[in-house]
Amino acid sequence: MSEKRLHNLISILKDAFRTEDMDFTKGSIKRGLLVLSIPMILEMVMESLFAVVDVYFVSKLGNEAVAAVGLTESILYLVYSIGIGIAIAATAVIARRVGEKDPEEASRLGVQAFYLSLTASLIIGLIGLFFAKDMLRLMNGSDEVVNELSAYTQYMVGGSFVILMLFLFNGIFRRAGDAFLAMIVLTIANTINIILDPLLIFGIGPFPEMGLKGAAIATMIGRGSGIIIQIYLLLRGVGILKFIWKHFKADLQAIWHIFKISLGSIGQFITETVSWVFLVRLISEYGDAYLAAYVITIRVIIFTILPSWGLANAAATLVGQNLGANRPERSAKAAWLAATANVIFLGFIAILFSVTAKHIIAFFTSDVIVIKEGVIALRIICAGYIAFAFGMVLGQAFNGAGDTRTPTWVNFICFWLIQIPLAYYLAEVVGWETRGVYWAISIGHSLLAVTLIYLFSKGKWKKNGRLNFNRSFHSSKKSAINANGLRLLPSL
Repeated sequence: MSEKRLHNLISILKDAFRTEDMDFTKGSIKRGLLVLSIPMILEMVMESLFAVVDVYFVSKLGNEAVAAVGLTESILYLVYSIGIGIAIAATAVIARRVGEKDPEEASRLGVQAFYLSLTASLIIGLIGLFFAKDMLRLMNGSDEVVNELSAYTQYMVGGSFVILMLFLFNGIFRRAGDAFLAMIVLTIANTINIILDPLLIFGIGPFPEMGLKGAAIATMIGRGSGIIIQIYLLLRGVGILKFIWKHFKADLQAIWHIFKISLGSIGQFITETVSWVFLVRLISEYGDAYLAAYVITIRVIIFTILPSWGLANAAATLVGQNLGANRPERSAKAAWLAATANVIFLGFIAILFSVTAKHIIAFFTSDVIVIKEGVIALRIICAGYIAFAFGMVLGQAFNGAGDTRTPTWVNFICFWLIQIPLAYYLAEVVGWETRGVYWAISIGHSLLAVTLIYLFSKGKWKKNGRLNFNRSFHSSKKSAINANGLRLLPSL
């Protein structure tokens, strides 16, 4: 490596790990993408490491425990859909305000998004506390899972507050350009979680042996610690944004506008989630061993997919901020550059997984059926990795632009109208059983990617004005407000 390249690399790393205000609306797009991506990818690596470590310890409790985690996660994905949907709407607005060089308004809107997430989490939490067993029965959980392991579901769904808030605040950090702070928070939260996992599951040292319930409590403590740190950083103004007391005055009109924008992103993720729930239930028909294999496989896939989401989040931040600065072509270049890099990364991972699938699954379990099934699932699903690499980045790019409707409709068509019927047809009618489900996953995500590539290249997302609503909602300049209460930028 030449001295000049080494100097540039050191400079990029310094920028990636600092909290000072940086302008991503000018300068090298590649450099901006690297500066944002490095902490975001590391953040997602830590999240994916937690996913793998967690299922490793849970797998020691047996196939039923892994099955309970899988069924609970399918329920939680509905919670995630709401949390991510609100976070996407709020952070897209925040990225636009930061791009317009108005961090105080971005901070105020962040507080209003907090009120919206708080309301949603309280409703979901009450449902989880009182209907955990009913939800597991609905997911076709075995009697042992429902009667003996439902406490895990109760804690995880009932404690959805920590999940939704962690999503929201870290999303706020990322879209504001404070990716380093988001990385630090999630690293601390997941480190606490990973340390507590074996202690509470197996009762090591002074800790009581709590089994699967211990895994849920470890998650609540770890993620709750992360929220405390996030709130501290936002109140102190360590990064670009700072929450001050006047921001905490509830603005119902602002909350309503964020909610309306979030409906598209919530619908987008619920569409995908319902498809996921259907697939999990379909696989559960073949027994806990097959469901356990699927859960382990998905956790392994998440181990590589989440770092890619870090790259996709970086692209979304650049798209949102540069649209706020009236530079849509720069937004497009950032998205295509990130998508190309993701294809190279996931293409390599797909080859690696195909070759080493048996060794990877065997690391988590010695059950012959689970290993055999996991190998099949990993190889088939990875067949769609390259297409999925494009889809995840471009989907986030649409979200970063505030166009949450387009990915929602694409998800609906590819997952509900194609993937779900195809999974049932291949599994039950053709007789491929679980292999039919895996092929449906690969085909569905590939079609999603192709569709998003086509729509993104058309460029209609550049004209989205839904995020540009009047900042104070009390401005006397009513002429700047359109019929929907949205302030359109002249160049958008």
